[in-house]
Amino acid sequence: MQYSREVEEMFCVAKGAKHDPAPIPEEGNWVKAKEISDISGFTHGVGWCAPQQGACKLTLNVKNGIIEEALIETLGCSGMTHSAAMASEILPGKTILEALNSDLVCDAINTAMRELFLQIVYGRTQSAFSEGGLAVGAGLEDLGKGLRSQIGTMFGTRAKGPRYLEMAEGYVLAIGLDKNNEIIGYKFVNLGKMMDAIKQGVDPKDAYEKNISTYGRFAEAATVIDPRHQ
Repeated sequence: MQYSREVEEMFCVAKGAKHDPAPIPEEGNWVKAKEISDISGFTHGVGWCAPQQGACKLTLNVKNGIIEEALIETLGCSGMTHSAAMASEILPGKTILEALNSDLVCDAINTAMRELFLQIVYGRTQSAFSEGGLAVGAGLEDLGKGLRSQIGTMFGTRAKGPRYLEMAEGYVLAIGLDKNNEIIGYKFVNLGKMMDAIKQGVDPKDAYEKNISTYGRFAEAATVIDPRHQ
């Protein structure tokens, strides 16, 4: 350690009160975090890329400073999906400090890591008051059956109005309109359940038809349109 001449010549004054870090909530405990290994928590963060054409939702499960689980969900950029594939290999096993300083390939994923790091080190995690935290694998629960990200895709124009393309329930096949041409429901296919059925040996046509359902007052529609072609 090098000191300037001015510091070396200073009189040594003793420190008074001990100023420990403020305790933060971590998995049901109050922790005074001094080392990376003191940090645990499960939470989510959202990031965006420099041109703001894509976004990433990052979920991490950190135990004793080490990332044990990572879920990377991306939207709006084809290249970002490949970056997410790399990030899923890069993140597990790293400390949260290593992860913060790793190139996660995509601006949006890097930004999500930065935002999530702040939540974790300040104790603002989803599992802050959950004794023992959440089990590794808890991130998959957000995906539900079929393990697909919940996606909402809507399009609208002033001239022709709104179009529902994909909802949390699935891929929208048709939207139902009342006599005033206002949307009152939609028909969709649950792609996750359909693919699970196909993998189990169900004929693709049967799997498709058995996983079609409706939402709202679709059965009462005066007009039904295909939102992608009408």
